[in-house]
Amino acid sequence: MITVFFIIAIIAVIYVMKGFMIVPQSETKVVERLGRYDRTLQSGINFLLPIVDRAREVVQRDEIKHTNSTKNVVMRTTSRIDLREQVYDFDKQSVITKDNVTTTINALLYFQIVDPVKSVYEIDNLPNAIEKLTQTTLRNVIGELELDETLTSRDTINSKLRLVLDEATNKWGVKVNRVELQDITPPESVRRAMEQQMQAERERRAKVLEARGNKEAMILQSEGEKESQINQAEAERQTQILKAQGEADAKILQANAEAEAIRKVAAAIAESKTDPATYMLLTKYVDAIKEIGSGEQSKTVFLPFEASNLVGALGSLTELLPKK
Repeated sequence: MITVFFIIAIIAVIYVMKGFMIVPQSETKVVERLGRYDRTLQSGINFLLPIVDRAREVVQRDEIKHTNSTKNVVMRTTSRIDLREQVYDFDKQSVITKDNVTTTINALLYFQIVDPVKSVYEIDNLPNAIEKLTQTTLRNVIGELELDETLTSRDTINSKLRLVLDEATNKWGVKVNRVELQDITPPESVRRAMEQQMQAERERRAKVLEARGNKEAMILQSEGEKESQINQAEAERQTQILKAQGEADAKILQANAEAEAIRKVAAAIAESKTDPATYMLLTKYVDAIKEIGSGEQSKTVFLPFEASNLVGALGSLTELLPKK
């Protein structure tokens, strides 16, 4: 009896020990009782009934990277369901753009399991389903764009892929957070043509910048010449104004002097009671004699006898003028 009891105790201990299960943080397991879903285990210590309760196994995708930068994708079965955000780096695949250019694209998919029960019972092989769905969706999205749009609209492509994949995988209890296009590799001939196009565009931009610089330099030079001419014209105008003002002042002073002289002559004529016409004739006569004597060829000047009388009369008239 003691032996039987001891054996029963050992079996009970083993049964109880087999029932304890520790689930790590951010992981879970789906438990079936007699082949039917029973509950989802939380992180920490959980107790299962051996033989009756069993953790459902699922397919998990693992990437094994080698030292030569190559990787192998291995599918294995496990009862662990990782609730953390996961990333799938899919192999390069060929897609055809709207303008019939075959392009190689490598995509990264970031997703997270939010409902473990759906991820187990709504889909048979979740990693394979996500990979195939990503490939077909990527072909559909790229097929609607031309090559230039594909190369310049990565954000748009990423947004479209995420929306489509998130909507499709919602039934599987999966949340697609984001999709990233890692590499877009067009054919070699297309790359050479694009490089030539970019080189031509750079040369065109350089010529445009050079022409624009020359234009601005010519504009600045013409504006400088314009300012110089304006300043020079303004200086000449000021000079002419000052010169004209000086001449006007000189003429005014001369006119005032002549007027004063005329007044004094008129007063002298009135005092001497001489005919004004005679005085004007005498002054003209004297000026004419002065001009005749000022010539270089005139060494001798003959005067009529009447001239001495006129000069004498003029001398007697000038004696009456006030002295300076």
